[in-house]
Amino acid sequence: MSPRRNHPRRDSPKPLTDEGVRKGIEGVQQWQDGEWMVRSIFGGAAAKTYRCPGCMQEIRPGVAHVVAWPIDGRGDETDRRHWHTGCWKARDRRSPGVERSRNAPRYG
Repeated sequence: MSPRRNHPRRDSPKPLTDEGVRKGIEGVQQWQDGEWMVRSIFGGAAAKTYRCPGCMQEIRPGVAHVVAWPIDGRGDETDRRHWHTGCWKARDRRSPGVERSRNAPRYG
């Protein structure tokens, strides 16, 4: 006798279309500063170099990341910013990214 199944069978997952892979997976996230539309970009779909506003480092082609823009009336899709996934998740715990030259004083 075979063991009893305690969980329902799931249908096979929907295959992603080329458009779905290119655009990524989208959803709304709520943060302290409002609601954001967030799209996960897969590594294979990332074709350009972007600058992450969280760490001011480059996001190279082929690196998975997220794209976020405000949806609560403060902006639209032209305000999209590409973030490293970790930078996006930690953005409420970080200070704002400030670009400084190498010889600039760190504090003050």
